[in-house]
Amino acid sequence: MKKTFFACLLLFSTLTQAQTLKNGKLYLNEDGSHFMKFTLLNQTWFRAFNYNPGTTVFDYSKEKGTDIGIRRYRVQFFGQLTDRVFVYSQFGENNFSHNADRKLGFFVHDAIGEYALDKQKLSIGAGLTAWSGLSRFSAPSVGSFLGVDAPLFLQSTNDVTDQFLRKLSIYAKGKLGKFDYRITMADPMAFQKSSGYSPIIGSQSNFSSKPAKKQWNGYFMYQFMDQESNQTPYMTGTYQGKKKVFNIGAGFVYQPEAMWHRNGSDTISTDMVQLAADIYYDSPVGSKGEAISFYGNYTNFDFGPNYLRNLGAMNPGTGNSNPDILNGAGTNYPAFGTGDVLYAQIGYKFSDNLIGKTTLMPYASIQHANYEKLNDPVDFTDIGLNWILDGHTSKLGFAWQSRPIFNGNGDKIDRKGGLIVQYQVYFN
Repeated sequence: MKKTFFACLLLFSTLTQAQTLKNGKLYLNEDGSHFMKFTLLNQTWFRAFNYNPGTTVFDYSKEKGTDIGIRRYRVQFFGQLTDRVFVYSQFGENNFSHNADRKLGFFVHDAIGEYALDKQKLSIGAGLTAWSGLSRFSAPSVGSFLGVDAPLFLQSTNDVTDQFLRKLSIYAKGKLGKFDYRITMADPMAFQKSSGYSPIIGSQSNFSSKPAKKQWNGYFMYQFMDQESNQTPYMTGTYQGKKKVFNIGAGFVYQPEAMWHRNGSDTISTDMVQLAADIYYDSPVGSKGEAISFYGNYTNFDFGPNYLRNLGAMNPGTGNSNPDILNGAGTNYPAFGTGDVLYAQIGYKFSDNLIGKTTLMPYASIQHANYEKLNDPVDFTDIGLNWILDGHTSKLGFAWQSRPIFNGNGDKIDRKGGLIVQYQVYFN
């Protein structure tokens, strides 16, 4: 027993000398090429919003309200264990508010293992992961948003056949010079387990209840200026002037017979096809830390005839007593559907040390969508201001969001909106 105790002490002493902690990384070898890293993120929202007509909160009518919630809480552990072996895991919760289920929200976001056949050109990985297709911000880095949130319509099957965009997948990724690629084969999660599941088949397309076929994803990007890391799937929102990046990209999501609808007495199965092209520019523009950030995207969604789905992040409403309101409860709006979407966001960072040691970065974004089921376009706007206290580590965001209200015939009848104040702490 005494020999075992001293052997453990000797081993611990050896490991302690071999490993050093610096910049959030635990280095496993002397040159720092092998490491483990830990990160922590918290985004807290305070909101004051006007709700959709007919909104109820646990059967009580509510026209407007304020709330406080944790939009995101994340813990990451990842590391380069050997020259070729990489491991990544992420845990956390989304949308924890006063009317959410208690003690049930903390779950696994990512769990992957990866092996590099060629360190630069080709790595193969598998697990629960956000390596997927379609666009840059289909897998956004949540700690580096330009505004208070991502363009959520680009996570097109979020919590329908995936787990907050993550899928059980096998993927390949790499860089061929300035060309960056990712290709994924995913196992869609059972539609029957999603919160919006309905077994009813109607003339409007919906996800099929049949056993799902494999889903194929890809995203391809040419990086003209500074090269971005592809160590993880998550793409930076803005570098706040720390890099000069100009990329163009294109991607797809394809799943055979993912959808179905009724045509008379016949059940028709259709493929789900999504195509996107985008452009990203993020660069310093002055000598005192000024910077500009721009992202533009075109997406074509084919979910089958008249598919439409609402979205309301951390929705405060629990029901709607007005059956003529297509949006449903709370802050919902038609974010996803068969049709075309144009999206753009732009931000400008003022000089460093504008207010003491802090600065400001205003931004604006718009999602303009023409969906088959609606007679009028969906224009979702987000205009805001970031008070950058310490980069992405500590920042205070203010956003005014405005969404359209539709009736059951697909006509736009009103607009509602509200204010979001977000404080972010990000240990990275």
